[in-house]
Amino acid sequence: MIRVIDYGMGNIGSVLNALAAIEVDAGVAATPIELEDATGIILPGVGAFGDAMKNLSRAGFVDALPTLIERRPLLGICLGMQLLATEGNEHGLHRGLDFIPGRVDILPLGQDHAALRIPHIGWNDVTFTRQNGLFNALGERQAFYFVHSYHFDPADRAAVTGWCEYGASFAACVERGLVSGVQFHPEKSHKTGLALLRNWCNECHA
Repeated sequence: MIRVIDYGMGNIGSVLNALAAIEVDAGVAATPIELEDATGIILPGVGAFGDAMKNLSRAGFVDALPTLIERRPLLGICLGMQLLATEGNEHGLHRGLDFIPGRVDILPLGQDHAALRIPHIGWNDVTFTRQNGLFNALGERQAFYFVHSYHFDPADRAAVTGWCEYGASFAACVERGLVSGVQFHPEKSHKTGLALLRNWCNECHA
């Protein structure tokens, strides 16, 4: 069973509906013990980095997840991807889960992109660095739906498996071992998003 972590800041209903649409058995985990039967873990997220880490810590997930992900895949979505970083610089500097070393900062638009706005909302192409795993049968590029103001800058660029352009290139997908993250919302990205979720779920049962 796929488990979606409920820490009070995730779009859980949309994620569960997407998993149901691809006929994947899924449930919610409000405590770490409820992840023990999981074949894969999804960490969703909407809101601020610091608040999310406080909620995860309060519920015991910060302490439990490092052991849990040694033997099962984890997928972070939007803020959930950002929480995989070492630290986040949103309304002050906050410690992250540090599953993929790096830092989260506000999107760097610059003066040359005055027409662009933050938050970045809407459909944008993601270019993949490979065509297997999460991106199996998706080709070299696909459009996904984004809603975010901050981006994850990994310490090792090899961890980036998908790039997006919005004023500057930023990491749209990251992977390291069993840990993956996507800055976009696959659950809101129609057939392409469902295909990516199906690929990830297939990896969970491999």
